[in-house]
Amino acid sequence: MAASRNTPPSSLPARVAAFLAARKAGGGRLSVGLSGGCDSVVLLHLLVAAGFGDRLDAVHVHHGLSPNAESWAGFCADYCRRLGIACHVAQVDVDLRSGLGLEAAARTARYEAFAALAADTLLLGHHQGDQAETLLFNLLRGSGVTGAAAIPVDWRQGRLRILRPLLGVSREEIEAYAQAHGLAWVDDESNADTALTRNFLRHEVLAAIAGRFPAAERNLAQAAGHFAEADVLLGELAASDWQAAADGDALSLANLRAMSLPRLKNLLRHRLRLLGWRVPAAARLDEFARQLQCAGPDRHPALDLAEGSMVAGRGRLRWVGRG
Repeated sequence: MAASRNTPPSSLPARVAAFLAARKAGGGRLSVGLSGGCDSVVLLHLLVAAGFGDRLDAVHVHHGLSPNAESWAGFCADYCRRLGIACHVAQVDVDLRSGLGLEAAARTARYEAFAALAADTLLLGHHQGDQAETLLFNLLRGSGVTGAAAIPVDWRQGRLRILRPLLGVSREEIEAYAQAHGLAWVDDESNADTALTRNFLRHEVLAAIAGRFPAAERNLAQAAGHFAEADVLLGELAASDWQAAADGDALSLANLRAMSLPRLKNLLRHRLRLLGWRVPAAARLDEFARQLQCAGPDRHPALDLAEGSMVAGRGRLRWVGRG
């Protein structure tokens, strides 16, 4: 497959190095999530080519879901050996009874394994196509601005920083780099299974859209970037509103009632995320915010969530955790 006319494959190591330098992320221990697929194989090769090999290792998450899982782990270990990079194989148990679905359950297990890493920064090989798919998936689920921001380029999971240097790089350019450097990779047979939602979006929906709009993938990924900027601004607005309305670790109901409904809901979502609580469905949050604005002094609106409750009373809105 041909490389992009404007960005030849040889520029990718310099672009990855510039990405890390701009985020001041090149100095500590780095780890690459290495699935064995083309994207992660190329990312590891790029980091070695860019001069990060002396503080770099790789982690391969062994999900055990495919009959080929052992051979993929062996491929990753052999590839790292040839590059002179340490490879850690993390075997996980995917909870298929969680109710999350196969894709989400595997992702949960994978990120739990990542959280145990000793590295300062984890680098993942998500690319422009993944971003477009995620945006479309989240929009179809009715997500708000945060969901429409899709995959974050820079994110923290506890102490671990997660960066995605290839998020603005097309699938075609990554494959062109791999071919130009004679890199091999493994193909997960499940990637062709259109019964899985993301595969359906990739192979059926986005392929059909690209037939009419050739730049669809790039433009969808660009739109996700715009939503991400808007999400940052909404977070800054919520932080400012918290400072103005805070009453200790609660909020003044009088100040909340002076806010517009969208601004109040934005503040409630912001607070829930800071606490690590899941944000409820839009209809539930909308109804609760309306109750806060309209309830008389003898009423005490409350919203029960998995992690605790938001409870109004005595002029304040409080967050009461379970246990």
